[in-house]
Amino acid sequence: MNDLPTAGTHPGEPPALAPDLLYRHCDPAALDFLTTTDLADVEDAIGQQRATDALEFGVGIRHDGYNLFVVGSPGLGKSPTVRRMLEQRAAGAPTPPDCCLVHNFRTPHKPIALLLPPGTGVQLQRDMRNLMRDLIAAIPAAFDSDDYRARTQEITDEFKDREERIFAAIAEDAMGRNITVMRTPGGYTIAPMSNGEVIGPDEFAKLTDAQKQEIERNSEEVRQNLRRGVQESSNLQREHHERMERLNGEVASRCIERHLDPLLQRYRPMAEVGAYLAQVRDDIVENVDDLRKFAAENKGLPRPEQRLTPFNRYFVNVLVDRNGSRGAPVVFEDYPTYQNLVGRIEHLAHFGTLLTDFTLVKAGALLRASGGYLILDARKVLMQPFAWEALKRALRAREARIQPLEQMLSLASTITLEPEPVPLDLKVVLTGDRALYYLLSALDPDVALLFKVQADFAEDFDRSQDNTSQFARLIATLQRQEKLRPMDRGAVARMIEHASRRSDDAEKLSLHREDLLDNLREADYWAQRAGSDVVQASHVSQAIDAAARRADQLRERMHESILRDIRRIATSGSAVAQINGLAVVQLGKHAFGHPSRITATARPGDGTVIDIEREAELGGAIHSKGVLILSSFLAQRYGQRQPQSLTASLVFEQTYGMVEGDSASAAELCALLSALSGLPLRQDLAITGSVDQSGAIQAIGGVNEKIEGFFDICKARGLSGSQGVLIPAANVKHLMLRADVVSAARDGRFRVWAVDRIDTAMQLLTGVEAGVADADGGFPPDSVNGRVQQRLREWAELLQRFAHPRETGRDHVRSDDQPAD
Repeated sequence: MNDLPTAGTHPGEPPALAPDLLYRHCDPAALDFLTTTDLADVEDAIGQQRATDALEFGVGIRHDGYNLFVVGSPGLGKSPTVRRMLEQRAAGAPTPPDCCLVHNFRTPHKPIALLLPPGTGVQLQRDMRNLMRDLIAAIPAAFDSDDYRARTQEITDEFKDREERIFAAIAEDAMGRNITVMRTPGGYTIAPMSNGEVIGPDEFAKLTDAQKQEIERNSEEVRQNLRRGVQESSNLQREHHERMERLNGEVASRCIERHLDPLLQRYRPMAEVGAYLAQVRDDIVENVDDLRKFAAENKGLPRPEQRLTPFNRYFVNVLVDRNGSRGAPVVFEDYPTYQNLVGRIEHLAHFGTLLTDFTLVKAGALLRASGGYLILDARKVLMQPFAWEALKRALRAREARIQPLEQMLSLASTITLEPEPVPLDLKVVLTGDRALYYLLSALDPDVALLFKVQADFAEDFDRSQDNTSQFARLIATLQRQEKLRPMDRGAVARMIEHASRRSDDAEKLSLHREDLLDNLREADYWAQRAGSDVVQASHVSQAIDAAARRADQLRERMHESILRDIRRIATSGSAVAQINGLAVVQLGKHAFGHPSRITATARPGDGTVIDIEREAELGGAIHSKGVLILSSFLAQRYGQRQPQSLTASLVFEQTYGMVEGDSASAAELCALLSALSGLPLRQDLAITGSVDQSGAIQAIGGVNEKIEGFFDICKARGLSGSQGVLIPAANVKHLMLRADVVSAARDGRFRVWAVDRIDTAMQLLTGVEAGVADADGGFPPDSVNGRVQQRLREWAELLQRFAHPRETGRDHVRSDDQPAD
């Protein structure tokens, strides 16, 4: 077998491509292993050196804004590669601190954040719960001690004695004024006396006015003394209360210090914890009565259902626990809502009211990843309301501020908190496709400021010998990770060939891991069905064919409509101004080709080429551009010495959807040249390719599917040996055709031609020489270009006669009923 083109079947027909150029085989004998069990795992992301270098740079540079945006199409394995690299880098990094939230005794609605050495947060939380458990038992016991009761009684007796002395002095003074002071349930009352007896109303009425006046004067003096005594008594009670509070404080302080001192010693190196413990001590002393009351009503610490008790303020909320962690964290947040990123403040319903405290605050991914790396899917972040803005705000401020969304938007009036912001030190890694990255960069200037490092994952890499060996190791690695059957080298060779087919390039290998994994799993399934312990090439081919068949119903229906002559596609004979173009339909991962009938019309006119698809608003911008290029080609080739004298129209027959792309512009130009020259075009051929203004045919996409689409129609109708497809010469290196197409080409039943000029295509399609212009710009009369040139000249003269009827009538027309001037 050689790589030389094969001769055509028509006279003067240029040679078609040799079968070896239609498919680049991978020789299993060239692989230096028997099965994948002989191959070592591949450690690095093969073919992604550019991306891995960018990741190393982005992770290593420690300046603001150097976060990473990893771009590439889905299925390339971006996330696993990024996570593996980050985990390797994070393993040797220092472990960041724990983050705890504690009560702010000065401003209760603004809890204080504490950053503690790894593992210390849980220890502090446990110590505070143990402290409160011990105090709930110890403080009531201290207040029930004999010493406390004795001191309480001593203080009470002292103030009671002082109060009695005050009122005894008042009573003695009143007695000297013949006034008695009597204690009643409502306080004190006074009454006049005579000879040691209280004077009744009747006796008081018999007294003289001078006696009455003296009694009133003495009574008023006693009342004044009583008022002063009552005031002194109130002062004594206040002093008594203060003495009792001091006593209680002393008792509580001694009890607290006995239990708190070990904690103060343990956390002495942490000044913030020491300050917090001092505030805890002062608050317990100040509110010791509440603690005694709680201890009398409950046994032990608050139960879980008692979430919002006054004693929550002595507990510690561990937002981020690094206990047992090694190295820096690598956090992947798969559902990046605002709350999951920033954090949230939960509420509890209590008698119809929503209440909260600092123990109900939960950390978000930003805080959990602080000191390490946070991986996010950019599309998912953008789909969540307010998440993108919250992420940018945190990166700009370099702090995590847990702020409820409803509070930020002023949508709720429930009791809430304002936790102290926590400093952030992390790298954020966004993953997404290129279109999203470039669109986001264009619309949001913050992207360039906050995500300065772009790690671009390649879609494919060269199919060199070394890369083929690496790819085989990748197959072995994935096979072992998925616990699949080993593959023999024939199966690996078939996988390599299919990877080239997936990349649409015989000289490349696709790096889409998800597609590769799908092929491996499905080939393993068919090997299992066949009872084989090793996956063979036949199983890989069976998996590829089965996957195509599962998604192939629409292609079958479209081809069926052609074979039933519902859609008119000719595969034999010839026709003027009609040609078979080729199109590709992409349905998810599945793509297939099909022929389309393109027709053209031409008539005298003003040089306009009408694109019916565009006029009907069914043509895309790129397709319209291709048609405009045709107009430029006609003007450049045939309009140098005469005006453009045609009006032409082009249409894709029996298409009812959008037409986009310029890959049919070569076919449209051939149909137009046929309409102008009158030469019929072969219908057993199809053509694809775009054309430039000088007539060069340029590369297009989907060349394999397009060839196969026309081949399937020809095969169903019976291969005649003259049928084939014209493709751009630049697309030859992309050919990885199906085995049945290659077999038909080898047997001479189907051909593929590579053309680089529109003239070559016209020669194949018409069997007539295209013709080369002479020094004056004229083409041979019998050539394709000569016929077009002659037709345009005739139309120009025709238009001139109609434009100047009198002048042309004198020179060329003589009629008996219209004499000459």
